[in-house]
Amino acid sequence: MKSLKALQQELNIAFREQRLIRQAFTHSSYVNEQRSGDVQDNERLEFLGDAVLQLTVSEYLFRTYPERPEGELTKHRASIVCEPSLVQLAERLDFGSCVFLGKGEELTGGRSRPSLLADVFESFVGALYLDQGLDVVRSFLETYMFPYLAKDALLQAGDYKTKLQEFTQQRGMGIVEYRIIEERGPAHDREFVSEVWLDERRLGIGTGRSKKDAEQQAASEALVQLKA
Repeated sequence: MKSLKALQQELNIAFREQRLIRQAFTHSSYVNEQRSGDVQDNERLEFLGDAVLQLTVSEYLFRTYPERPEGELTKHRASIVCEPSLVQLAERLDFGSCVFLGKGEELTGGRSRPSLLADVFESFVGALYLDQGLDVVRSFLETYMFPYLAKDALLQAGDYKTKLQEFTQQRGMGIVEYRIIEERGPAHDREFVSEVWLDERRLGIGTGRSKKDAEQQAASEALVQLKA
């Protein structure tokens, strides 16, 4: 497990209140195993971080694409502030190796679970906002998010399901089908597992906090397979 001190050095960010970054990387499963009631999980920071991302990404799109109408900007923002894109960013920054997990969550692969990684990215943004304000959050995103949007390395307007559909239709490859194969977790923290099939061939599998997110993740994996 990577230390939070090492992560801050890599990002060139020093939190004034170390409790905030620790909370951002604390999963509820870890809190449930602690005897002390002083440990807090990252769910409230996730809520705040989502709102901060909505604002900063909206601002970025508004300034970058002055010719685009409101409807296109809304779709583009939704394709950026969504689980598949946030997972890519969290993986790029190796956030998973820093998360405090309960033993059970660790054993079941929680450190690489897409929904957990997306939550941690949002929580980190929320913690950074509380610790140092919106300008520092913008600076962080300008370094670690926005360049990849400009290079089309993250999802653009549209989505992975649409891109997969277009890819297979253009090549006459057959019919794409999504199958929800599992639902797990309590009602307040539901996780869905989806497979995507092309005729009789399974191309990808994905997980997410909603059926839509799971299907998007599966489509993303399928595109990687097909393009390889």
